[in-house]
Amino acid sequence: MNDALYLRAVGIAAAVQPDYSFSLPAVRALARMGRLRLEKPVTFLVGENGTGKSTLLEAIAAAWGFNPEGGTRNFRFSTARTHAELYRSLVLQRGPRRPRDGFFLRAESFYNVATEIDRLDEIAPLKGAYGGRSLHEQSHGESFLALVLNRFSGSGLYLLDEPEAALSPACQLALLAALDGLVRKNSQFLIATHSPLLLAYPNAEIFVLSERGIEKTPYRQTEPYLLTKRFLEAPERMLNELLGTEEEAFEAR
Repeated sequence: MNDALYLRAVGIAAAVQPDYSFSLPAVRALARMGRLRLEKPVTFLVGENGTGKSTLLEAIAAAWGFNPEGGTRNFRFSTARTHAELYRSLVLQRGPRRPRDGFFLRAESFYNVATEIDRLDEIAPLKGAYGGRSLHEQSHGESFLALVLNRFSGSGLYLLDEPEAALSPACQLALLAALDGLVRKNSQFLIATHSPLLLAYPNAEIFVLSERGIEKTPYRQTEPYLLTKRFLEAPERMLNELLGTEEEAFEAR
């Protein structure tokens, strides 16, 4: 076990208040295996929609003390109580060191986080820590990346839920570079993603969540990588399989 990590393992106890989340493949698998050990500064959770990767990440965030909609441990806003009760049943094994920083960042509710930052800035100056401009005055991708570049200071625990939803491929690469800089500053990341670009981060742990369970998987064996590779190697063939498009029509473009 890596003593440098802030979060070393995630387990699940008996359900305190069972809800739909306990029927999700990822949650059932975690209950069977007892706990999921984290051994690298960067851990990815990968899986099809509906497997429970975002629900599990949200529960970990809430159990750590983050706002379920996103933000720091000091964000207390709530626009809708839609998060699962799973967090009440999680058991987090923490490392000996405490992080000095932390953030739960999710593309899905980023608008609400940006609104809360503007509200708090009216009480006490806050925008300087987020780049000096309202996040609402930038595009979704620009504001998302600006938050990471300006607000994440290092020595922190950062949870990201499908960040690629807000980012172009070029911005995903910029996020990779920022992530690496923060790892070098003693940070730890837990990221739910479908992005083959983000998954390429060197020496990361990748856990694939499915009906089979939670399996540690090499990058080149993940579905996002394999599917993207297959498409780029022969896009006309895949489009023909999907759409019945003739190869000649594709080549004419």
